[in-house]
Amino acid sequence: MNASVYWRWRSFFPLRRLTSMETNRTTIPAAEEILGGYFPVLDHGFVALVDYMGSDQDVERAARVSYGYGTRRTSQTRGLIRYLRRHHHTTPSEMVGLKFHCVMPIFVARQWVRHRTASVNELSARYSLMPLLFYRPEGEQFALQSLANRQGRESGASREIYTEAVRRWEALRKDAGGTYSWMLEQDIARELARIDLPLSTYTQWYWKIDLHNLLHFLTLRVDPRAQWEIREFARVMAGMMKRVAPLTYEAWIDYDLCASAFTRVERTVLARLVELGPEELRARHDASLSRAELTELGMSGREIQELMEKLQEPQRPDFELDLSRMRSAEDVSREMEEAVPGTKFD
Repeated sequence: MNASVYWRWRSFFPLRRLTSMETNRTTIPAAEEILGGYFPVLDHGFVALVDYMGSDQDVERAARVSYGYGTRRTSQTRGLIRYLRRHHHTTPSEMVGLKFHCVMPIFVARQWVRHRTASVNELSARYSLMPLLFYRPEGEQFALQSLANRQGRESGASREIYTEAVRRWEALRKDAGGTYSWMLEQDIARELARIDLPLSTYTQWYWKIDLHNLLHFLTLRVDPRAQWEIREFARVMAGMMKRVAPLTYEAWIDYDLCASAFTRVERTVLARLVELGPEELRARHDASLSRAELTELGMSGREIQELMEKLQEPQRPDFELDLSRMRSAEDVSREMEEAVPGTKFD
């Protein structure tokens, strides 16, 4: 690889921000602590918070259109932010932005890019060389196709099937990687050499998004119904968002992630239950009358199940980052560089 190509590729990994420079912009100590640090996801993936603009205080300032920064008590800021999220006033949170550097398998990237509310710049294999890093699911995540969900998995895959799947994956990737390396050695155009690399190949991009749309992305992608691999990336990003805007994070957990919307029929059911006294309600439950009455109101079996799930006590998720796992840009870039075909660097 010539030096110009190498440095174009290396530039994806920024140096840590100098801490000795003074600034008039909003800075958050908890966010500064992780800025430019890389948190591993899956076997070769990473997420880094490259930059951010704004904080919870900027959400409040946008909502009030005032210049009293630093004069408000935290309780006042928290109260307003919670009111905004509770009543779906989202434009003030669009005033805060976050920029990430993400390294993920191509099949995850193709799900990710469905969210069209961000700016994205992906590594181009037309002029950059692809690191030959491939995602391999661990045995705990290897599963059969769900019979109830066309987009889901269910347990039951034997160890023998997993072992054979790994053997076939490795054979395919060895052949694809070898073909890619051979084409590069023959000076075949990179845009042609790349075309048979599998979807398990790792790619990378810069991804910049405002806080409102990030919350929407996270709500969908940390959900248990999302594919496990993209959930792992979303969990790390949620932990990073928590450090940039902790009051918004708290309101998002309470009013979005752990909340549920009720349909008209569900509201009718709940209104009737509230009218009953505790003793009457207990007696009706013991008599197993509730499901029959729900059916009479027009609810299908699937709707009844969904209502029962909504009425369960929610489990508060924990997206706290493990700082002991944070790695430097230099370490991560070296790992990626060593996987580029035909290149070794000191």
